[in-house]
Amino acid sequence: MANLKELSKKEEKFTGGHRLCSGCGAGIIARQVLLACDKPVVIANATGCLEVASTIFPYTSWNVPWFHSAFENAAATVSGIETAYRALKKKGRVTEDINFIAFGGDGGTYDIGLQSLSGAMERGHNILYVCYNNEAYMNTGIQRSSATPKGASTTTAPYGKQSTGKVQSRKDLTAIIAAHNVPYVAQTALGFHNDLISKVQSALACGGASFINVLQPCRLGWAYPPEETVRIGKLAVDTCVWPIYEVKNGEYKLNYKPKEKKPVTEWLKLQGRFKHLFRPGSESVLQQIQEDVDKNWDKLLAMCKS
Repeated sequence: MANLKELSKKEEKFTGGHRLCSGCGAGIIARQVLLACDKPVVIANATGCLEVASTIFPYTSWNVPWFHSAFENAAATVSGIETAYRALKKKGRVTEDINFIAFGGDGGTYDIGLQSLSGAMERGHNILYVCYNNEAYMNTGIQRSSATPKGASTTTAPYGKQSTGKVQSRKDLTAIIAAHNVPYVAQTALGFHNDLISKVQSALACGGASFINVLQPCRLGWAYPPEETVRIGKLAVDTCVWPIYEVKNGEYKLNYKPKEKKPVTEWLKLQGRFKHLFRPGSESVLQQIQEDVDKNWDKLLAMCKS
């Protein structure tokens, strides 16, 4: 368990003063991930909201070595850095232990970065890849991604007279990475800081490739008041829209089970991207979303040993 008292004494590796939106969860996630690091750390950051808003020249919020890469190759970039480190350490030119972490949004992770991510996982680089998943291409105009859930309205899958928003279900990337048989894979959400920090510590200690998928509410693309970010993150978990679990060496473990599984509509109704689903004629879509959530939750429970 993360010791918050001790964490509060640590030097901030991701500082304030960035230009992320008010209520944005990406900065919260980056700060908490880096607070979990006890060893020196090197960051690779894919193009996206987190990168653009935290490194407006000549300023930066990163108080650690940081490398910017394109949307699609943060995993390849951090793999190369980690490989160079191992070579230098073998030659005795580097002696200290260093952690290597990549950050990417869902567009650069689920979609155009999937190939480099899969390669890094398959090769087994000693890295942690963190996906801050805001469920669309928020940095470039709120276009749909394969992480966008069914029924959400985006600029490339808008609702209208002939549409109820995105018609496809989102990709289960956490399960895809788990299928690579890497030592550690996990899923968590903004609002569960203790869970996130503990999982980062577990990932960095696993001795191989690891991946954490963090649901990150986006007050701009999801359309809600900035102060609701943490509440919406927690509600995604309590409705089982986004379960919290981990996969250690192939074994699934549920980390949080709601005392009361809330209906998915409680999560949907807080977000403007779903408001059209509460108009007459969309009842079947809401029903399908709930059925999909129930099915996926039951499947996960059957896979988890504890």
